Amino acid sequence: MPRFRYSSLVPSLVIQTSFLGDTILTTPLLATLAARGPVDAVVTPLGATILRGNPAVRELVVFDKRGADAGLRGVRRMASRLRAGGYTTAYMAQGSLRSAVLARAAHIARRVGFDTSAGRSLYTERVHYHREQHHAERLWRLAAGDDAPSPDADAIRPRLYPGADERAQVDALLAGFTGGPLVGLAPGSIWGTKRWPHFASLVAAIDGVRFAIIGSTEDSTVAETVASVAADRVLDVTGRLSLLASAELISRCAVLVANDSAPTHLASGVGTPTITLFGPTVPEFGFGPLAPRSETLGVDALPCRPCHPHGPRECPMGHFSCMRSLEASRVAARVRNLLA
Repeated sequence: MPRFRYSSLVPSLVIQTSFLGDTILTTPLLATLAARGPVDAVVTPLGATILRGNPAVRELVVFDKRGADAGLRGVRRMASRLRAGGYTTAYMAQGSLRSAVLARAAHIARRVGFDTSAGRSLYTERVHYHREQHHAERLWRLAAGDDAPSPDADAIRPRLYPGADERAQVDALLAGFTGGPLVGLAPGSIWGTKRWPHFASLVAAIDGVRFAIIGSTEDSTVAETVASVAADRVLDVTGRLSLLASAELISRCAVLVANDSAPTHLASGVGTPTITLFGPTVPEFGFGPLAPRSETLGVDALPCRPCHPHGPRECPMGHFSCMRSLEASRVAARVRNLLA
């Protein structure tokens, strides 16, 4: 675990209250800023759980924007708390107008964000949003600047830090579960059209390995279907692990197969090779896997791809071919290649 020796004691603030994957991809920015001085981060309650133990962060400031801190009253209360922190610079990793209002109301003089963000009119400095770059690099450039040379892969790879509790949880789950390399499966996504429907066929197509199904309680139904194919070789841990413990389990896997969703970024944070399956979205949006030896798969010939920046709830064309046509045999071949 790195130890940061600050060259300055002026605290910086990073505001990141977006999706979980975005929070994970913010860790290279946090590490870059921590080399200059102490860094605090405004995050959602979920974001705080995944950043726990990160040595780049001095303090996690939890902003429950959809709960206790909802509405204008919540923004005012959080702004008052941030004013007491004496921050001089805020890096707007989440670009909503609400976040921009929060930083300005906190009297933070320097506010750095993307030139495409909804809150850009309230920024004092705007960094170009390079659509061709990975989002981890885009976020990194909030600190490095537009003119910085392209970073090496290690500089923008996320880092997560599971602790002793997480290791103990995973040790207990894996006790007695032996018999070949461990392959992680992450069949869930909050976006319906991002869910590849052939995970069960993938399990049936690969012999001699163990599988661990990772996800939330919302993924338990699909996990049961997948596990039923080879119950003696499949460990279903959906809903049983915290986010950091899930990252620890992924770190024990030889490879992870995941949809374009948060587990891909969990794997990037612990260095596990990942096969990410893209349907309505594409890697060119900047959210592909960053762990070494990772790959992406999709049905490239479809003229309707990509159809949405995140993934619609239902296929707008009605055929869902971007996921249905991605064959389990093709994915299985890539898994075998990585295992080899």
